[in-house]
Amino acid sequence: MSISDRTQQASLLLEALGMDAERSNERSALTLLALLHLQPDDDWTDAANPMLGTRAIMDWIRDQYGRDYAANTRETIRRSTLHQFADALLIQQNPDQPDRPVNSPKWNYQVTPQALAVIQCFGSPDFDQTLADYLLEVPGLKAQYAAAREMNRIPITLPNGQPFTLSPGGQNVLIKQMVEEFCPRFTPGAEVLYIGDADAKWALFEADRLTALGVTVDQHGKMPDLVAYMPDKDWLVLMEAASSHGPVDAKRRSELAGLFKTATPGLVFVSCFPDRREMRKYLHQIAWETETWCAEDPTHLIHFNGERFLGPYE
Repeated sequence: MSISDRTQQASLLLEALGMDAERSNERSALTLLALLHLQPDDDWTDAANPMLGTRAIMDWIRDQYGRDYAANTRETIRRSTLHQFADALLIQQNPDQPDRPVNSPKWNYQVTPQALAVIQCFGSPDFDQTLADYLLEVPGLKAQYAAAREMNRIPITLPNGQPFTLSPGGQNVLIKQMVEEFCPRFTPGAEVLYIGDADAKWALFEADRLTALGVTVDQHGKMPDLVAYMPDKDWLVLMEAASSHGPVDAKRRSELAGLFKTATPGLVFVSCFPDRREMRKYLHQIAWETETWCAEDPTHLIHFNGERFLGPYE
């Protein structure tokens, strides 16, 4: 079978599975064929479901179908095909480690066993009935997978007692400690106005409250990982989870000061680390007139010089 014929078949299959025009185009068809490890001359019964990352998918498309996508296409495949395949439950993400951090280089995708059973019937007399049975089953399967994903999220209790969750792994473990350990000790009575998350950058964003404090947020600017407001002192405390992105160094301090230049409260800058071992890697970078906190010693705060301890500077 020619490459174009096999690609056309994959497009028709995606349409039958309920995908829209973009999720049935050549890019999406080739992505499906890569996920199935299906070569042009293979039978549909040969379809498999290995776990593949985006780079491995692109390599298979290049090697088996002669379509060499540019490196910058990787994000398009991920955002405009794989995300929607996952939403439709055609594929699952990280079946080997469901709590894998969103920004992990080991992130992978796998065609679900239920979808694979349908795909292996494509072109056979049993396909229409198998497909119909599968489509009836999908809503229940989506609920099961959604519940499983929710179980892997990190629960957080905000200072006001409100429950909240973050995506699993990465620096979000440290962000949980910042909210639940740092804030009650060093910013008592503070309102959490922003929390970042690799899964959804603006995970918690109290836009109206920030606007009332004079903050005009540029959504292209790099926000700190956590923003808390202390109404009794009129301070905005800007906290970075330094476990993966580094601390508030002189450059970052200047960036944050620029990002919050219209704020009426005073600005306080805090670098947060999981432990002192991690902090030691960055000691030479931490900016003066900032604070440093380690989750392993939650009752202590390290002040980097300046005329006052835990307070804003003009």
